[in-house]
Amino acid sequence: MNPLLQRISVDPNVCFGKPCIRGTRIWVSLILDFLANGMSIQEILAEYPQLTENDIRAAIAYGAEMSRERYVEIPAEATG
Repeated sequence: MNPLLQRISVDPNVCFGKPCIRGTRIWVSLILDFLANGMSIQEILAEYPQLTENDIRAAIAYGAEMSRERYVEIPAEATG
């Protein structure tokens, strides 16, 4: 297991049980959405100064781990 995952918490009493950066109410999915939409790590850290670069990397590691367990349906591209 990736040691970065220790930075993630899942508590049914915090943020409806959504995975968060430990000690915050910042959702892992929010960080992943920011990255997917082109924000840099530095931009995220400027917006959320309570986070560290390792927190961002932990969110990425969590997303990678989850992708091993579950598949998301993506429609096939139409060929012309």
